Amino acid sequence: MTSTAQAINATAPLIRPKTSRDDKIMIGYMLVVGLYLIIALALPLYAMLSKSVSTFYFDLNNFEFQVNNGDGWSAPVTAFTLNEKLQAVQPEQLTTSSDGRLAATVFFPDFSFRGPAEYRIRQLNPDSSFLVGSKRIVDTEWHEFESNTFRRIYLRASRSTGLNNYRIYFSTPALFLSMKNSLIISLISTLITVSLAFGFAYALTRSTMHFKGLFRIIAMAPILVPSLLPGIALVYLFGNQGMLKELLLGESIYGPIGIVIGSVFFTFPHAMIIITTALSLSDARLYEAAISLRASRWKTFWTVTIPGARYGLFSAAFVVFNLVITDFGLPKVIGGQYNMLAVDIYKQVIGQQNFEMGAVVSVVLLIPALLAFSIDRVVQKKQVAQLSARSVPFEPKPHKQFDAICLIYCVLVTVFIAGLIGVCQYAALIKFWPYDLSLSLNNYNFDVMDGGGWVSWANSIRLALYTAVAGTIIVFCGAYMVEKTNRFVATRSAFQFLAMMPMAIPGMVLGLAYIFFFNNPANPLNGIYATMGILVVCTVTHFYTVSHLTAITALKQMDKEFESVASSLKQPFYKLLSKVTVPVCLPSVLDISIYLFVNAMTTVSAVIFLYSPDTTLASVAVLNMDDAGDIAPAAAMGMMIFYSNVCARLLHLFITRKVMRKTQAWRTR
Repeated sequence: MTSTAQAINATAPLIRPKTSRDDKIMIGYMLVVGLYLIIALALPLYAMLSKSVSTFYFDLNNFEFQVNNGDGWSAPVTAFTLNEKLQAVQPEQLTTSSDGRLAATVFFPDFSFRGPAEYRIRQLNPDSSFLVGSKRIVDTEWHEFESNTFRRIYLRASRSTGLNNYRIYFSTPALFLSMKNSLIISLISTLITVSLAFGFAYALTRSTMHFKGLFRIIAMAPILVPSLLPGIALVYLFGNQGMLKELLLGESIYGPIGIVIGSVFFTFPHAMIIITTALSLSDARLYEAAISLRASRWKTFWTVTIPGARYGLFSAAFVVFNLVITDFGLPKVIGGQYNMLAVDIYKQVIGQQNFEMGAVVSVVLLIPALLAFSIDRVVQKKQVAQLSARSVPFEPKPHKQFDAICLIYCVLVTVFIAGLIGVCQYAALIKFWPYDLSLSLNNYNFDVMDGGGWVSWANSIRLALYTAVAGTIIVFCGAYMVEKTNRFVATRSAFQFLAMMPMAIPGMVLGLAYIFFFNNPANPLNGIYATMGILVVCTVTHFYTVSHLTAITALKQMDKEFESVASSLKQPFYKLLSKVTVPVCLPSVLDISIYLFVNAMTTVSAVIFLYSPDTTLASVAVLNMDDAGDIAPAAAMGMMIFYSNVCARLLHLFITRKVMRKTQAWRTR
């Protein structure tokens, strides 16, 4: 019987479940969103990497000259042969940028533009060119010029592929130093921020102090402002004419001190949220066991609290490190001469128009960001559940002395946060610091200052609304297809990989990649360049991962029986999506939309290369006004961003409460 059964099983055909119409539609939509991520993320990054290995050099063997001093034309001679004799151009000077130019006259030391000599020039291969004034010559014919015209001849570089750009980068002390500076600042800021955030989160979760809600709200405020704003506040506090500059004991705020203080400010809420969540998952039984074993509070802290929160601490550290090392706004405002990688990208692209070197710095910046992200993912995979079905939620007990210490600590932290925002608001109302301290609204007259005027603020509102609406639809539907599709495991895994990539890509890198990809005339999508559309695409892509994870988390809370019931009733998936899934997940959908809105209002690095005169943004206006010396108006525009985000948060809170009453009543039953 056994052998017979085995024979039947061996010859029986493998039965595969049929792919339903819903599965085909869902995989089709997943492919559409996946195609969006490929176009908006993968292809621009590939274009940037290609640009970083595009080298330009003057191929002196490609240019030939002839000279006529009145006795007939000389024999043709290459620029290489002339340079071998004269050593007019050193080998390291032959490597240049895409816009590099080399005057032809350097190969003729006796040249005089008033002389009677005549010159001929030609290319042996049309893989480069030369300029006659602004006219570009690309053929291989001889071209004859008199002396006065020959002085306007410039050789152009030939293009090749190689690692010369990287060799130049690592051999340039100023550029290489910025990588060291970025790592040092990021590590110091991470250590300080995580330590402060842990103390704050510990006070919120382990004490019975009053005003916890107020402290939590104030601690979240830095999320609502662009990273440039703390830099402006620090200038007013500790700058050359600052209110408290004596506290620095002669040290300058323009440099590492200012960058670290500002970085702690704007990364604090991110670390606090993660660590608070980790500490909230503690099992009270472990603390009861420690008490029964007569362990001291100090020993309990190191043997129970820290091990239980270690994954949260690791995640907070990697998040803070990534935010600091990739930030552009703060070091640009208060960094002074202290170079950092993100600022170097800006200088290479905007200041020197050296796009190849900008791409190289972007790749260098990408490496520590990717490394931190990868380590964080490995750590998270090792994390185990802290709570089980038998766990008892930890509830702190009153302890007068400990609660008083926690209260004082939280007051100091919130004074630091609220103080910097308050200084910015004060600066925005002062007529002329420090000579006329009377209050006025003159600084809000943005239309008479650099930065684009009130149109910039209106454009930011438009960008935030478009990003919130379009991004929420794209992200939630993409997450739904990944989570609810039953088949196509390989396709879903590939989509998940694409969805996780944006978290590891710095905004400056993404923005520069968009220049190389979308600004290419051969690209059929070139039409969206310098429009609001490319800003929306870039912003949605930049903040895609967190939104995707939020949607996935909400969808995982829904039992798969819903799909089974809908299938048995022969109901299409889109009806289940609209009637059940979206209403149940509506709070998370609203959280995604407000997350995208706030980040679209505050982002600087991702859009600094992409805006046009018609699409200037408020966050970029803050930077431009600060560059122009209009620091008070820059503070005023920064506060407008803050107030806009506060209003959006309040509206989100109001709508969420309404939604919870109408669609989430089942949660309380």
